[in-house]
Amino acid sequence: MTKKNLALPIATMFALFFIIAFVTGLQNPFGVMIKEQFVLSNLESQLGNFANFIAYAFMGIPAGLLLQRVGYKMTAKIAVLVGLVGVLITFLSSRLGNNPSVVFPIYLIGAFVSGFSMCMLNTVVNPMLNTLGSGGNKGNQLIQFGGACNSIGATIAPVLGGYLMGSSVELTSAALALYIAMAIFVVAFVVLSTVDIPEPQVEKSSLSLKEGIVGPLSYRHFVLGIVAIFIYVGVEVGIPNIANLWMTQPIDNGGLELGKDVAGSVVGTYWFLMLVGRLIGASVASKISSRVMLTSVASVAMILVLLAIFLPSSTTVQMPVFKSDISFGMDIVPVNIMLLVLVGLCTSVMWGGIFNLAVEGLGKYTEAASGIFMVMVCGGGVLPAVQGAIADATSYTASYWLIIAGLAYMLFFALVGSRPAHKE
Repeated sequence: MTKKNLALPIATMFALFFIIAFVTGLQNPFGVMIKEQFVLSNLESQLGNFANFIAYAFMGIPAGLLLQRVGYKMTAKIAVLVGLVGVLITFLSSRLGNNPSVVFPIYLIGAFVSGFSMCMLNTVVNPMLNTLGSGGNKGNQLIQFGGACNSIGATIAPVLGGYLMGSSVELTSAALALYIAMAIFVVAFVVLSTVDIPEPQVEKSSLSLKEGIVGPLSYRHFVLGIVAIFIYVGVEVGIPNIANLWMTQPIDNGGLELGKDVAGSVVGTYWFLMLVGRLIGASVASKISSRVMLTSVASVAMILVLLAIFLPSSTTVQMPVFKSDISFGMDIVPVNIMLLVLVGLCTSVMWGGIFNLAVEGLGKYTEAASGIFMVMVCGGGVLPAVQGAIADATSYTASYWLIIAGLAYMLFFALVGSRPAHKE
């Protein structure tokens, strides 16, 4: 296949990277809409996000098995169709009126089905781009560009969601975002069906399913690492999700009235800083070890979150945030929120550091370990739901002690838990 012919499939993979983050990120503003439409608790508002991420626990290992049976291209096509169904179910829930006993369960089903799709796509896009780039530096470069598209999707989703909500408290106001998601899924399926895409070689493993699970789990540092990745994804998602709810409650903002559009813009800025952090991390990764990098960012993140907890919400600052037209502008926000947004620079590089430290020395179990890692992404649904419950019982500020505990564990993993035992 000529280089020119690869432009369309590469663009398709970039679009899939984008939509993974875009569809996942929509659960944040949707949670705010659902909470206000049906007068739900903070915990209940996070159930859509929980359903989206818990799907990884069910689909992580089956997605890897599906790759071996039908290949990458067919897995991608199945994932796109599943994603389209998930978004259609969410769209249907927005058209069923205001009966929470009808709308809310269907909304959760849509989020859960979308999560299946996101998990399958995550197992496809990285090796597919590596193959399209013929491996080596070119393949890695394409994956980095794909990661950038992922961050752009994560940035746009809350900004667009906040803009669409405005003063509305109904899920119907999210129709445009859902149309965009469905359109990308349809285009991606058509391209995958019509374009000749090189199929990555699936390495056949002699490991049984049981050995593929038990083998990696026999390494102490890997077990501690998958706990770290479970916590990390929960911290990464929980910080902006709960901050979004926090910003829309004047009584918790020192009386400051922040509209949903401003709140969405601020959350979008958090994800934008994750993009910035990834670019910085990629430029220094060859000079700094994963252990030093993870130790540094976990320590800085703990300081920022502690300051956000102890500083009064009545103290406000002006900070540059994304506007609804995806331009930068200044808005007045509580200083706590600005500090939480800055944590995005730290969380941006944690995944890579944790993964590298956790799989060190696993040898033949490395690929099986990657599948277990995908299962643990469900932490992105579990911890924000727990944080929401803490916010209901105490306050938004107090709920961030859960984030402190998570960051403390990641610091422990970097310093102590990631060191392989001598017998290993």
